[in-house]
Amino acid sequence: MKATVNEDLCIGCESCVDICPDVFEMQDEFVVCRFDDEIPPEFEEACREAAESCPVEAIAIED
Repeated sequence: MKATVNEDLCIGCESCVDICPDVFEMQDEFVVCRFDDEIPPEFEEACREAAESCPVEAIAIED
């Protein structure tokens, strides 16, 4: 699984960071994914929850 954050949509609310800090972090005013490649399996469930919590749907998940 891979996650990407669309910086054009991200409003920096940090909801995803609160839910899944192992995958998402703030850089400047936007959230970024800590992993360029595959997200470790132990973080997948929290990552999906974080993506679903995004109020502007800025996080895309690829399986």
